[in-house]
Amino acid sequence: MSLKFAILTSLTEREGSGIELARRFDKSIGYFWPATHQQIYRELDHLGTAGLIRELPLEGATPSRGNPRRFGVTPEGRVRLEEWARELGTPEPVKSAMAVRLRAAAATGTAHEVRHSLESEREQRRANLDRYRQIEERDFADVDPSDTLHALQHQILKLGIQVEQAWVGWCDETLALLSAS
Repeated sequence: MSLKFAILTSLTEREGSGIELARRFDKSIGYFWPATHQQIYRELDHLGTAGLIRELPLEGATPSRGNPRRFGVTPEGRVRLEEWARELGTPEPVKSAMAVRLRAAAATGTAHEVRHSLESEREQRRANLDRYRQIEERDFADVDPSDTLHALQHQILKLGIQVEQAWVGWCDETLALLSAS
């Protein structure tokens, strides 16, 4: 997947400025498809050039540096997003520096020396899990299954919760293994 589809999805859900989009990434989409603000702005330019988004007229203001540009998805952008959503994908491989770090430490006979790194990984994953659960309590306490958009957004969050739970469990098992040896 590319950043363009994450941006098209977000702008389809709600039109907005680059800074609004970056904030949405910081609070939602970025949890599973991270992007820097610079990457988002660069991609907005590409999407505009490709005719997949358009700049919206300013409401009651004249263009100036103080008025951020706002964007919406064009009909062509919506068609491309719909086509992409229907495509068959392949599962993405798990990339984990922690897993490679642990394997390198095992290969070099220094496995106990990565304990601090593994503990740090566990704490960061635990913090992610806590944040996701707070979001779930705040935004999805009463999900109406007939509200497909809201229900599917909750499913995405639940995936994040399950992934973080798996990581915390794996870290606990690995730390226990290191303690036993």
